[in-house]
Amino acid sequence: MPWQPSADIKQLKQRAKVISQIRAFLDARHLLEVDTPVMSHYGVSDPHIDSIPVAFTQDGALSSTQMNLMPSPEYAMKRLLAAGSGSIYQISKAFRNGEIGRKHNPEFTLLEWYQLNYSLEQLMQEVSCLIDTVLVNEELEWHYLSYRTAFESILSIDPLTASDESIRQKAIALVDVQMDADTPRDTWLDLLMSHCIEPALPKACFVFDYPASQCALARQAQDEWGNKVARRFEVYINGIELANGYHELTDAIEQARRFKADNQSRQAMGKVAMAADIRLIQALEAGLPECSGVALGIERLLMLVSGEKDISKVMAFSHHRA
Repeated sequence: MPWQPSADIKQLKQRAKVISQIRAFLDARHLLEVDTPVMSHYGVSDPHIDSIPVAFTQDGALSSTQMNLMPSPEYAMKRLLAAGSGSIYQISKAFRNGEIGRKHNPEFTLLEWYQLNYSLEQLMQEVSCLIDTVLVNEELEWHYLSYRTAFESILSIDPLTASDESIRQKAIALVDVQMDADTPRDTWLDLLMSHCIEPALPKACFVFDYPASQCALARQAQDEWGNKVARRFEVYINGIELANGYHELTDAIEQARRFKADNQSRQAMGKVAMAADIRLIQALEAGLPECSGVALGIERLLMLVSGEKDISKVMAFSHHRA
């Protein structure tokens, strides 16, 4: 019946247990739990993420201010870091427009945490420890592959140095899809990643050092072969993306440049440009401490705990029953 929860009560009890385990894990590491707004005057500029807009009307006025339900608490949490919070975490509702399916719900729960003075490698170790703590009945052997190594070992192509045309031809040969010849390089790489790389990864795997063009809010650096890369990672279990981590960018000028580049990409894709979050820029100008951070999807973790294949089975009310 439509009034009933989409998850059964047993799953909801399991959900409460897992969230308690997560809090205990991070509290033991002396992170401060914080709470930031889910509604903001700014959205996010990432071309692949769309905020859900809401109209806020004050005192019954005829005019309203457009605000956005946040896809992540990242911007606000970084403002807290710049204000001197120390290492922090948050278990927050997050919202993404147009994302619905077996592994996606437009409203979901996100765990995000930031460790001061952590390298990307230290954070990867901590993430694996958290997952091992929650998936106590699983014996996970963790693998660590650079993005380059994953593509070379699985597809015999170097994603950092191969020509745009060779990447396009590889995708056309392996994936049944039709796209324009001038489709951006990263779109072809994403296609190969989702259709060919992810299903072939080891059961529990970190993929790190993505192409520099996919840096999002991560720092850039040179890998051991001299290629410029984004210092970020993604966590996969059974081929499903579970978490996304960055060695966080602290440069306000570079962040402003990326906001501008993101909006150029959004407009090229026919999407609405998003105003740059000036408050984040100001926080970076004031000084974001050296840190690494990660966002982990609670429902996807619960799907692994329970063996469920549909996200609706691990949340009280999915989108269709909200």
